[in-house]
Order: sequence, then C-alpha cells, then structure tokens
Amino acid sequence: MTLKKGVRMLGVAESFAKGTAEKSALVGVVQRADLVIDGFSLAFPTVGGMDATDRLLELHDELSREDVNYICVSGSVISWYNVIDFNRIHETTKTPTVSLTYEPSEGLDEHFKRACPQDWRERLEMHKRNGARERVRLDTGYEVFVRGYGVDTDEVLEVLNAFLLQGKYPEPIRVARLISHRLSKIILA
Repeated sequence: MTLKKGVRMLGVAESFAKGTAEKSALVGVVQRADLVIDGFSLAFPTVGGMDATDRLLELHDELSREDVNYICVSGSVISWYNVIDFNRIHETTKTPTVSLTYEPSEGLDEHFKRACPQDWRERLEMHKRNGARERVRLDTGYEVFVRGYGVDTDEVLEVLNAFLLQGKYPEPIRVARLISHRLSKIILA
C-alpha cells in the first residue's frame, strides 16, 4: 500500500508541568502524507484524572474534520496516570487509531496502586482492555511499540513510515509534542 499525498493523520501528544499543573496540554495536529500541516486543536485533561478519553474526543470533535484518515496518539497513559480508552476512541470516531509508545515496560500495576489508591483497579482494567503492544521497527531503524484499533500492524507500520522524516516520531506527533511542551511551560505551569 502506498499512501496518497492527501491521506491525513491526526497526531496527538501531551505535556504537563510535573508537581504544579492541574491540567495538561493535549495537542492534535492534522498533517497530510505530503507533510503539509492543515489543522490543529487543543484540549486540557486533568493531571491525575480520568478524563483523557473525553478530552481526546473533544479535541477530535473541535476539528470538525471528516477527512482525517488515521488518529495516532503518543502514549496510552497520559497526564499522570490518566488512561486513554482506545477502543472507545475508535468506536466513537470510526477512524483507524494507533497508540504509539517508545520504551519497553514491565507494566503499570504497581504504579497505579501507588499513585491512584482510590481507583487504581479501574485504571488498570481500562489499560488492559487496550490490549497488548507490538514492537515494530520503523524505516529509520528505531523500534517503537504500537496498538492498532481498526487497523492491522502492517498498515500501522506503513502509515507511521509515511509520516516520518527522521527519528521515531511521526511528523504530526513531533509537532504536537513541540506545541504541548511549550504550552505546558507558559500557560499551565
């Protein structure tokens, strides 16, 4: 499969000021496969909350775009253990969705128990429902971990590679990361 230049990805990333912020900056950037950026949106999940899924859907809806072909989110647990329900994202948007992470993990069970003693079971169950990650190697040589919803691993890899210039971050995510980091420092700190 070769992606046409008009195929669009909504790349989503977030950032927050640890220890001081009540909200994080969740940024979505729409970019075409020819790497032209043609939209963005913002949302503000609660640090340590349970609203990441709702805020991501809000960000998506704010764009009011029918032409987004893929949603790709940097991370699956954001804003200090605020778990994203990727099955709900895919079911609600009807758009192939990818959770992209960058490091091996031994699991979050103990982290959830320690950081969120009142609702750690709910967070852990949602995280487990997201399914297992799969390690893939990008054309740039980097290995990342993916979960696909409404899209198989071969297509996920093709899409990620189509939006890569270098490194391990697809361009819409790289740009969203830059914006979210800056917002978290100047607005939310």
